[in-house]
Amino acid sequence: MYILTHNSFLEVKVFIMKKTLYVSMIIIFMIVALFVYVRYYFIFAEGTKAGQLNTFQRKGYIFKTWEGILIQSGFKANVQSNEFEFSVEKEDVAKQLEENAGKEMELHYKHYFGVLPWRGNTDYIVDSVYYISNANSSGVISPK
Repeated sequence: MYILTHNSFLEVKVFIMKKTLYVSMIIIFMIVALFVYVRYYFIFAEGTKAGQLNTFQRKGYIFKTWEGILIQSGFKANVQSNEFEFSVEKEDVAKQLEENAGKEMELHYKHYFGVLPWRGNTDYIVDSVYYISNANSSGVISPK
């Protein structure tokens, strides 16, 4: 028969405390990992936006990202258009948008909860271009 002495009782207590601490640390790590995933990598929504590409530029101090503004036509109570600010990760999509600035287009986007500095300055990330109008540029004055 095994008799618990004072030292063996303390050893069991220390073992239980270490196991509790270990399990608590794993649970905390999993909660933090879940939070980071949902905040920065979970796609909250995706869809399309259509309008005229007003601004598209590469900017940033450390991480150079492509940022743009799409002007959506439409009327509100105060007769103004809506601006859709977005970022672009893919270089081929960025090149396509840069070459077609000022044209009417339809873009596909993904909406994240949080912003990562290497992904862009907005939580809307455009990942593809569905349609670009071939509007003539007869009203454009080219620089001399």
